[in-house]
Amino acid sequence: MQDDYIQEPITETSLSLYFKQRLSEYARRLRPPPHEDTCWYIGSMLERFGRTDHLFAYDNGQYGLRPLALLYGDALEARNEHERCLILQQLGDMALFLGALFPERFTRRGIQQDYVAGMGGSAYDYLADNARRNRHIFAELSHMFTRMLEMVASACTQDRHMGTEDIIALYQHWLDTGDPLAESRLRGLGIALSSSERMH
Repeated sequence: MQDDYIQEPITETSLSLYFKQRLSEYARRLRPPPHEDTCWYIGSMLERFGRTDHLFAYDNGQYGLRPLALLYGDALEARNEHERCLILQQLGDMALFLGALFPERFTRRGIQQDYVAGMGGSAYDYLADNARRNRHIFAELSHMFTRMLEMVASACTQDRHMGTEDIIALYQHWLDTGDPLAESRLRGLGIALSSSERMH
């Protein structure tokens, strides 16, 4: 089952599948291992946040990352249940993405991992009871949030060639410019690309 944010990979060598394969390698080390659907979800999330327009929000005349606490406030003020679930999904996904790959962003502000895990886990817990789709995925993300942080960090930071931050930056550069050198480097990592991906 797919929710509003997720799309099935168009090709079997998409960026989403690249991340999903890396996640699956590390997921097998966990007991019990996460459900395959959960690895697909996280892989899709990593691909989505690889596009800066999905990660950053335009607020007060500039682009930036909306703090988790403000997203939580947005969810409380949502006009209806569907909107609340979409905002909480964004909150949970951002907590997982940033907490796993950019933990220094929080530590510089004196924010402990427990806060990030609490915000993300609580958002997913609400979705496990109220989302229209993928409740089993959100339940697993909620109950295993800290372990998911570790899995994402391990799967994405030990690439033999490049770290995830570099891969995402390279992918965004290719999306923005069509740079053939960037495309070649991405293909060298096993990520097949098509011109339709750049139409966004």
